[in-house]
Amino acid sequence: MEDAYNVLSKKGAWGDQGDGTYVNPVLPGDYSDPDVIRVGGDFYCISSTLHCSPGMAVLHSKDLVNWSMIGHVVNDLTSIGPEYNYDRMNRYGRGVWAGAIRFHRDKYWVYFFTPDEGLFMSTAFDPAGPWEPLHRVWEVTGWDDCCPFWDDDGQGYLAATNFADNYKIHLIKLSEDGKELLHDSGTIIHQYKGSEANKIYKIDGTYFFFHSEVRREEGVEVRVVMMLRAEHIYGPYEEKEIIHTHGMDVDREPNQGGLVQTVSGEWYFISHQGTGGYYEGRTLHLLPVTWVDGWPIIGTDTDDDGIGEMVWGGRKPMNGHPITVLSTNDDFDLAVLAPYWEWNHQPRADKWSLTERPGYLRLHACQPIDKDNFFTVCNVIAHRAFRTVHNAATVKIEINGMADGQEAGLCHFARTYCTIGVQQQNGTRILKYNSSGTVEWGPQLTGSTLWLRSVWGMDGINRFEYSLDGYYFTSIGGAYQLGWGNYRGDRVGLYSYNCEREQGYVDVDQFCYEVARGGE
Repeated sequence: MEDAYNVLSKKGAWGDQGDGTYVNPVLPGDYSDPDVIRVGGDFYCISSTLHCSPGMAVLHSKDLVNWSMIGHVVNDLTSIGPEYNYDRMNRYGRGVWAGAIRFHRDKYWVYFFTPDEGLFMSTAFDPAGPWEPLHRVWEVTGWDDCCPFWDDDGQGYLAATNFADNYKIHLIKLSEDGKELLHDSGTIIHQYKGSEANKIYKIDGTYFFFHSEVRREEGVEVRVVMMLRAEHIYGPYEEKEIIHTHGMDVDREPNQGGLVQTVSGEWYFISHQGTGGYYEGRTLHLLPVTWVDGWPIIGTDTDDDGIGEMVWGGRKPMNGHPITVLSTNDDFDLAVLAPYWEWNHQPRADKWSLTERPGYLRLHACQPIDKDNFFTVCNVIAHRAFRTVHNAATVKIEINGMADGQEAGLCHFARTYCTIGVQQQNGTRILKYNSSGTVEWGPQLTGSTLWLRSVWGMDGINRFEYSLDGYYFTSIGGAYQLGWGNYRGDRVGLYSYNCEREQGYVDVDQFCYEVARGGE
């Protein structure tokens, strides 16, 4: 059965299959560093966002298979530090790394590290927000992958890795309000090459300390999922590998994630596939968990060695809930942006608006930090690019408000970038294709409305198209391979800038992103 699911996954199947089963990934896009909890009949998951704003995505599900984004924890990345702002944009691949979400004292708590600024936390009564203003618990560099834990006596703890000091995992007590670390209580619980992805659980009176580390297996270095367990929180701990990982070509190393129990008592593990390099990023997966001799085994123990293997699908934990629909058709009629939109670094607030022209997203042009570097263009707003058998992102824009020197349009970006847009000079607007500096010019544009489209499939090879009437589309430019960069999968989105002056705008009337379910 597992091999059959793997075949389906390679054909582009994902998520709920509509017949009581699911195929991994449950979300075929970049939902990295997940952690998950259940509160009542609801599951909540957080996902790292690095240099994207808003920061730390929050997702919701009723069945662990069908997920939707409901918000973010960090509204303003400059509350972390000035390097995230539109005038610096200096945190690619850094920023909001892996964190943990917990429910304690009738509130939701999220803790996370950034590698450069330290440890942060926030709380909320509703995981969709609003979240309390971000609180810096500890100003420090070189730490990551934290997890809070409150014991039965109410004492709080935080587990975290000091990766700058040989990946030592520390356990430190928290203050009563959870906003301070009691540093004198710090104890090193574990140390091994690459030890991180920390989570703490107390199950039936036993403490379990989940983490992953880098080991050499079958001649290759892979990230291996481990569990420590003890009768006391400070140990002594026993250690066990709980799922085999085999690397990029076999299972892409499911490793960072969280254990969660359903109302009916079944256990599951929500994980990303941690091996990067794929244009869709680190996708979200669901694996069953069984308990053998007091240890959780993730996946399926196919060779009876007490260690699980990656599972590519199976029976859904529960039925009767709506199937995830990734396709979106945003007409910008709401007063706020939908949760699936994220900016590249913190945007310039006075250069975009949903209210200047109701029903449109107005993107004013501002000057890049470096006019020859697309990655210093502020206010680039984007979606995650998914990996399915068919993807088509189409934007309808009105260009009458453009000014000389301005360029605006549709883009993909990760380590490299590719754009299709309009450039205006001397009052003339010309279609422009740009693949990381290789430019192809299209026709002169005389109308006020333009449709731009990006189309790609499982292989991530993108083709751009344009239309003057919204019906007939013409290709422009060459094939562009969507990619991975700065620990992020590809993003598809919108841009508007002017290298010469702070003038000009475009009005985005509609952004339609069609995503296929696949697997046929």
